[in-house]
Amino acid sequence: MAFMEKPPAGKVLLDDTVPLTAQIEASQSLHSHTEYIIRVQRGVSTENSWQVSNFSSLFKISALSLPLPPKKLIGNMEREFIAERQKGLQAYLDVITTHHILSNCELVKKFLDPNSYSVNYTEIALQHVSMFFRSEPKWEVVEPLKDIGWRIRKKYFLMKIKNQPKERLVLSWADLGPDKYLSDRDLQYAVKLLSSCSHPYIYKITFATANESSALVIRPFSEKGTLKDLIYKAKPKDPFLKKYCNPKKIQGLELQQIKTYGRQILEVLKFLHEKGFPYGHLHSANVMLDGDTCKLLDLENSLLGLPSFYRSYFSQFRKINTLEGVDVHCFGHLLYEMTYGRPPDTIPVESFPPAPSVFVVSVLESILTCEALKNGMPAVSRLLQMPLFSDVLLTNSEKPQFKIPTKLKEALKISKECIEKRLTEEQKLIHQHRRLTRAQSHHGSEEEKKKRKILARKKSKRSANESGEEHSAKYSNSNNSGASSIPPAPPLPPAAPAPSTEVPTSRPDASRGALLSSIQNFQKGTLKKTQTCDYSAPRIS
Repeated sequence: MAFMEKPPAGKVLLDDTVPLTAQIEASQSLHSHTEYIIRVQRGVSTENSWQVSNFSSLFKISALSLPLPPKKLIGNMEREFIAERQKGLQAYLDVITTHHILSNCELVKKFLDPNSYSVNYTEIALQHVSMFFRSEPKWEVVEPLKDIGWRIRKKYFLMKIKNQPKERLVLSWADLGPDKYLSDRDLQYAVKLLSSCSHPYIYKITFATANESSALVIRPFSEKGTLKDLIYKAKPKDPFLKKYCNPKKIQGLELQQIKTYGRQILEVLKFLHEKGFPYGHLHSANVMLDGDTCKLLDLENSLLGLPSFYRSYFSQFRKINTLEGVDVHCFGHLLYEMTYGRPPDTIPVESFPPAPSVFVVSVLESILTCEALKNGMPAVSRLLQMPLFSDVLLTNSEKPQFKIPTKLKEALKISKECIEKRLTEEQKLIHQHRRLTRAQSHHGSEEEKKKRKILARKKSKRSANESGEEHSAKYSNSNNSGASSIPPAPPLPPAAPAPSTEVPTSRPDASRGALLSSIQNFQKGTLKKTQTCDYSAPRIS
């Protein structure tokens, strides 16, 4: 087959879902106009960054009412006006790079990263389709379906079979992605096997083939469109941005539709998980409507290694580290969209608007709240047992059939593990970057600055006191050393001995004899006479 023979050169295995951030660094005047220099960064690594400068191509985006700053004919080179306009342009960039749909559109990617997105993928797709038609002449292109999908490297064409001119089909061509871990042989076999899959909630594949760099899949075209088309009341053939970026009316589905569609989608996820077939690409535009039945699209995406539509969301949470967990998280987004008619503003969701049933909110809380994202996703089997879905009766009696050979099943298992490993590594880098950013933000807060100022003052006072004490000690030491250098004074003459005040003591025997002699020789006549005046008698005057 000619399609299998010649892959295009220069294939890039780049993850297009990794967010690009843009920061205006400077401005310069060039020929009476101002050019702004923008620093663009892919992901969390500052090493993966570059500069761009031309804003004009971004102003072509008309899908949203964006906050463009006003222009000025006179005085547009004044410093104040340039500074004010730079602030406005930065706000414009922030809106584009944080909007989930706009940030993934080709126009934005080509502006922010012109080197990675310089290839014309529509021309490459046409080359492949032309080579395919050489070996399969029964097919014929009716018209290209421009930009009906969100992927830059995936293109669509409306087809027909020559001998069945009224029947319409859709051909999709896709380049291989960064999560392609199957060998070329296993990939080709697995893609061809998809057309043999039969399940009431999987959309039928008419034809599928792959080579070393891309794949081509043909399916029946549905005039009714996808579940996303139903929610947004859009026409299936319109461009993705026009259909979903700025809906005129926001309205969720009826409760019974939510219950039935949700149950059908959970049943097919359970089937794929039990088969060991990796999916990871659930969103409302990948669910085709066939009457009142939901049917899953794009089973080939995981085989081709394409990144998920919601990857920039679940890569922020380390507990969502398996493809089964990814499917459940994506189901939470889809259920929110079916309920409220729009995607959630932020993840995690802090509070939910009023819903048709409290059972809807209980399912959403088990998937999209902060607590759920910290603890991990519930299993599909648990969701099926919750009151919102447990009482839904499924009327379709078609028996599912999808036989996967043992060798291919083992290859799919290894591929799934590799996909999960790359996700885990990316989550680890994001987690480390978030911790570093949080620490830097805390360090630069006003409260921390005040604390550091107080500590610096205390430290300076303490060091001043210590230096003062040290100076005094040095001064004292210098005085002592100066005194020791003076010649010593001559010694004073010795003082005369002080007279003794001690009573001379004699021996005890001599003292006793003297006392006895004094008593014996005592003479009463030697005593002097004294006169006594008696005043004790009473006086009478």
